[in-house]
Amino acid sequence: MDYSEALLVPNPMTPNTAIVFNEDKCVGCNRCVNVCRADVLHPNPVKGKPPIVLYPDECWFDGCCVLACRIPGASELNSPLQQKVAWKRKETGEFFRVGMKDPPPPNNRPPVGEKPLPHGF
Repeated sequence: MDYSEALLVPNPMTPNTAIVFNEDKCVGCNRCVNVCRADVLHPNPVKGKPPIVLYPDECWFDGCCVLACRIPGASELNSPLQQKVAWKRKETGEFFRVGMKDPPPPNNRPPVGEKPLPHGF
């Protein structure tokens, strides 16, 4: 077996996108790669391109990569709460997210088919 080269193999795809790069603004300086505490980012082999997010599910979401960037708006931390907190109304098919403009009124109806548990349980 030939061990003359090292290969980076990403983890299986997950819905997690830890950091998002704006390719129009990022110059590929790799400052974010150097400060990443969890080694989530790796330099892009193409010079001038944004780093590769190789292990997004291992991100600590501390934001040190975004803070190290000298170019405003080149990178943005995408926290798990922004990615997963969403719901869909069965009756209408409407899709909602936390933080959206003009959120719907809360659903104050009691659950159907369930009795409330007595106090102490």
